[in-house]
Amino acid sequence: QVQLVESGGGLVQAGGSLRLSCAASGSIFRINVMGWYRQAPGNERELVATLTSAGSRNYADSVKGRFTISKDNAKVTWYLQMNNLKPEDTAVYYCSANWQRRTLSPTLTTWGQGTQVTVSS
Repeated sequence: QVQLVESGGGLVQAGGSLRLSCAASGSIFRINVMGWYRQAPGNERELVATLTSAGSRNYADSVKGRFTISKDNAKVTWYLQMNNLKPEDTAVYYCSANWQRRTLSPTLTTWGQGTQVTVSS
């Protein structure tokens, strides 16, 4: 059983910063893509940032220059540093992992439980 546990959400004023963490546990051979997504009320879940095992990063246009995704391989944890937060960043943030149980096994996707980020104006 693979689990992703998120932490670090909360309430912050516009212009402030937060850092989200996502810790993976379970029998994982390799995580191919680590990601962060968000879902605001009434909206669909959208990609925020992804980080591949090769180190390639991808960001939504709305967060480029403000958010940074990073990882700590030793802890099997990845982070989302969010700076200069805006009210429109308010959402539930979910981490995700595309991972494999063994070297030739299919890629599976697991989601975290979500953490609320609220940015006040």
